[in-house]
Amino acid sequence: MDLSSMLEVTHNARGLEGLPLVGGGAVRAGVLYRSDALSSLTPMGVEQLVSLGIGTVVDLRTEGERHRAPDVLPADGSVRFISLPVEGGAMDELVQQLLPSDGRSRPLTHDQIQSIVDRVPALSDLYVTILENSAAAFATAARSIVTPTDGSRPGVLFHCTAGKDRTGLVSAILLMLADVERRAIVEDYTRTGENLAGPFAQQLLGLITSLGIPAVPRLRALATESPADAIETAMDWLDRVHGGAAGYLRAGGLSDAEIESVRTQLRDAVDPVTMKPDELIPAGG
Repeated sequence: MDLSSMLEVTHNARGLEGLPLVGGGAVRAGVLYRSDALSSLTPMGVEQLVSLGIGTVVDLRTEGERHRAPDVLPADGSVRFISLPVEGGAMDELVQQLLPSDGRSRPLTHDQIQSIVDRVPALSDLYVTILENSAAAFATAARSIVTPTDGSRPGVLFHCTAGKDRTGLVSAILLMLADVERRAIVEDYTRTGENLAGPFAQQLLGLITSLGIPAVPRLRALATESPADAIETAMDWLDRVHGGAAGYLRAGGLSDAEIESVRTQLRDAVDPVTMKPDELIPAGG
């Protein structure tokens, strides 16, 4: 469900309910949301955030990113905010290279420009690097789903800057854990490139080229695109190295009981006879 028109102003916000599970069923409604940064939310956007039943916002950005563009959330503190910095997102990498710590751009020399272009990683390589270094952070993110502060508002929204890389990875991990069909996970991920096309991508690429940096294909992909092979590489790595999302989250500190609780919270079951949504039953039960 696209939410960018509701959560003013976001470009890449959506709910993940309804994605199909292997063997039947779907992701439960009202639990899992993803977005780009909430730093530009209008008062109406904040009201809509609350109306969706979102009781927790997990910010995956680094301290520098948050400082430059802090989230706008209800002033009464009714939405729990969890800062969970994950290093290495594409936007984070670009900002670190383009802007000093004070956030003010400086003219770049030819050698600096060439160095940036030479160091631009492929998205698939970046994702594997993030996964290798972030199991504990992603396990904490998963745990937030089963520890809501308000049972009447169980929704958890994850975001980074563009809602593309770190958010794309945590979404894929959770959807894999819930046994969402792989094609549906890939399709959700690739929607991000479509959502960011247009003004968002133009503004970001305009910033890059204004500093004299050529928008080479790899840089365009890093900044604004979400090709299927990037998330497929990440999921293949999870399967190959950890035997899947559950093994990865276990390596990050999640207990077996917590893993099963997250799975249960994410899944709507389907009655095997009627094939209609029924009372929730534990995954694998």
